[in-house]
Amino acid sequence: MTALIRVDTQPGRERPLVIAWLAGIVALCWACLVFQALHLSSAEPASLAHPSQPLATPPYRADELVLVLAMWGAMLSAMVLPAATPAILLFARINRLAQSVRHPNLATLLFVAGYLAVWSGFGALATLAQWALHDGGALDTGMAVVNPSACGLILVAAGLYQWTPAKHACLQVCRNPLGFVLTGWRSGLLGALRMGLGHGLYCCGSCWLLMLLLFAAGVTNFAALLGLAGLLLAEKLLPGGTVVACIGGLGLVAWGTLLLFP
Repeated sequence: MTALIRVDTQPGRERPLVIAWLAGIVALCWACLVFQALHLSSAEPASLAHPSQPLATPPYRADELVLVLAMWGAMLSAMVLPAATPAILLFARINRLAQSVRHPNLATLLFVAGYLAVWSGFGALATLAQWALHDGGALDTGMAVVNPSACGLILVAAGLYQWTPAKHACLQVCRNPLGFVLTGWRSGLLGALRMGLGHGLYCCGSCWLLMLLLFAAGVTNFAALLGLAGLLLAEKLLPGGTVVACIGGLGLVAWGTLLLFP
């Protein structure tokens, strides 16, 4: 890999472009979420006044399921892309230095596409879970699980996972993408896609249980979305990110225990 890298005469020239279109994607996702929240609040003002009540609506139609899937895609992209930006920038830089493809920007785009494809798969599974919970009357008007014990179990499970070796092994790859990029390097456009998929799997393995907290908080809860996004950023970017993960896990276990044993 290192033999392919030439002397760089314009360091970092891909950085502004990559940051610009990543920021555009994230901004678009947040805008879609805000639009959806406003639409829901205007469509059901009476029911939203009592968000803890079960959601008395008919089963999802096919077009509604598509919207739910899009909602999960927007939520996940808005939360994970900022934390993945250093890895994406690193790939873009090394890919340009290695001259592995004629169009390095396209390779970077495919890396991001592979990364988001993993989260799209997770979003599809979450959509199926929300479909079952919705049609079973287990969600309230904020799309959160009504049963406090179930919410408590989700919180405790997510908190305990923050301390597991699997969590920390995946988190270390996300926090130190250089090793992943160099040891797992794949040349060409297909290789960029495969690398994006691989990095996405590690990052999903790090925080998939945290994402399930949206079922406890409600998928339209912006405070929960921002809080989770902040936790992901802290875990992956701060010098003491692993400590942050453990402290966050303790907080989640404590919160969940309060719900289980009020």
